[in-house]
Amino acid sequence: MSERMQIGEVAERTGLSLRTIRYYEEVGLVVPSARSQGGFRLYTQADVDRLTLTRSMKPLGLHLEQMRELLAILDPTPDSPAVADPDARLTEFAELAERRCEEMRTQLHRVEEFTTMLRVRLRAARREEPENAPARSAARR
Repeated sequence: MSERMQIGEVAERTGLSLRTIRYYEEVGLVVPSARSQGGFRLYTQADVDRLTLTRSMKPLGLHLEQMRELLAILDPTPDSPAVADPDARLTEFAELAERRCEEMRTQLHRVEEFTTMLRVRLRAARREEPENAPARSAARR
């Protein structure tokens, strides 16, 4: 029998919140393998792997049905929906992921430029600040 984990440990391993894990269960993306006698959710490593895969989809901005479809291709379960042309859909998802990566790179570049500008301004402001400025600002209070 494989090791079974409670939801807190799974959250720690996956970096997902308890709320998100429960939501994914509610919508049927990831279902715990078992429940304890007390009703606690119990997860296996396969469940953790599926949750990790699902977490990887979050930045793509996929809708639940798209996530369900992609999981059916990448990590099918007996109750997974049938996908008409898995290779074609996987190609579409890969192209979507590439576009999203490019958008994120552009956004990151803009943030890095802005951060650099802030650092430059901060260094300039510190060079212009007189040595006794903290004493003066305290005296104004």
